[in-house]
Amino acid sequence: MDQSIKIRIAGQEYSLKAGSPEIERLMRLAAESVSKKVEVYDSKFSDRSMVDKLAFAALNEAIGRLSCQSKLNAALEETRKLHEETERYLENNEEI
Repeated sequence: MDQSIKIRIAGQEYSLKAGSPEIERLMRLAAESVSKKVEVYDSKFSDRSMVDKLAFAALNEAIGRLSCQSKLNAALEETRKLHEETERYLENNEEI
C-alpha cells in the first residue's frame, strides 16, 4: 500500500506517495541530493532563476546515473567474458 509522505526540494514541499519503505528512503535521499546541488548552484549562479538551478541539478543527476549505467554495463560485459573463459577452461580440463 502506498504511503503518503512529504519531501522538501530546494525549499518547496511536495506531497508524494511511496510504494514501499525502500522507495520512501530513496525518495528522501534523492530530494536531499537535489537540494544540496541546488544550494551549490545557488551560490555559484545567484543571478539565475530557480528553474535554471533545478535544471542544472537534474542534468547533473542524469549525468551521474548515465555514468553509473555505463560502468555497470562494462562490468556486466566483463563478467560475461570471464564466465565464458571459465566455461572454456573447465571444458578443456574435463577432457584430461
